[in-house]
Amino acid sequence: METVDDLKQFDLQLFQPRHGYRYSLDPFFLVQFCPELAPGARCMDLGAGCGVISLVLARLNGAASVVAVENNPAMEALTERNIRHNLLSDRVSVHAGDVVDLKKNYADSTFDLIVSNPPFRKAGTGKTSPKAGRDSARHETTATLADFLAAAKYLVKPSGKICFIHLPARLAEFMVLATELKLSVLRLRMIHNNEESPATMFMAELAKGRRSTPVVEAPLFVRTLAQQ
Repeated sequence: METVDDLKQFDLQLFQPRHGYRYSLDPFFLVQFCPELAPGARCMDLGAGCGVISLVLARLNGAASVVAVENNPAMEALTERNIRHNLLSDRVSVHAGDVVDLKKNYADSTFDLIVSNPPFRKAGTGKTSPKAGRDSARHETTATLADFLAAAKYLVKPSGKICFIHLPARLAEFMVLATELKLSVLRLRMIHNNEESPATMFMAELAKGRRSTPVVEAPLFVRTLAQQ
């Protein structure tokens, strides 16, 4: 069973499972965190789910193209359906496959922006869900955080940017992996429920082939944002 959700702000309607993995606010925070794209920019969304990030990126950047990478056949089919339903087949396409295999299909330094809302938890950790599709979206299965970052580095142009959203509990690991891959962290932003709560997520912008001291931006408070 499915639901159809109206994203009026972006002139989109998205089908997603009623009881399986459903997107939260994370994709919208991440898209807003991404840098402005030049006309004709090429983007790739690693771990696209139902395609929400890819479709919002396409709506916000009218001359950009986006490749949505998804290895779950059911979610890949749903992404295809959402692309067609929103009349974006001319600029958004789906790559049905795994992040670890992208080198077989794409040349290096191909994309201007790589964006990812990857599975947050390591295999075998956290609670499991009886609902189909949720565990594979939440837990690393075929690809780890290191694999996602390595694929992003391979695919992005030296002039391009990489944007991730992830759990604060894995921030130290994220920074170590970025250093090992010679990726520079350009910006960091923490997401909090309110001014008194600890961070629930972080967002990072990275680039390859340059040195930079990270800029830690002002925190994003979800409840304050919702009240605006």
